[in-house]
Amino acid sequence: MNSDGETFEQLEVWRRAQALSIEVYRAHAECRDWGFRDQITRAGNSIADNIAEGAERSGKAEFKQFLSYAKGFAGETRSQMLRAIALAYITEERGRALVDELRRISRMIHALIQSLDR
Repeated sequence: MNSDGETFEQLEVWRRAQALSIEVYRAHAECRDWGFRDQITRAGNSIADNIAEGAERSGKAEFKQFLSYAKGFAGETRSQMLRAIALAYITEERGRALVDELRRISRMIHALIQSLDR
């Protein structure tokens, strides 16, 4: 909980990252490349999880550090999603929608980091 009494569940960026994580699971549920499926779902989970963990920490500096990790995992997930499209593990349409959402989430995380600097 931050100093304003807001919990991570109230953060729009966390809600979107959580929804994306679930969608990544659904999109790759039939993928038989177990290693790839494990890696992309772990990276996708780590976006929301790092936002949550950082929000539960005691200070802005720690929160910013975990937001930085979350942003990195958003990049990793986006890279893997592009690979999934190229390997036809996911349809181009569904994959591009997820890539676009990952870009939006990255921008939201960046804006949140900047707001903590003010």
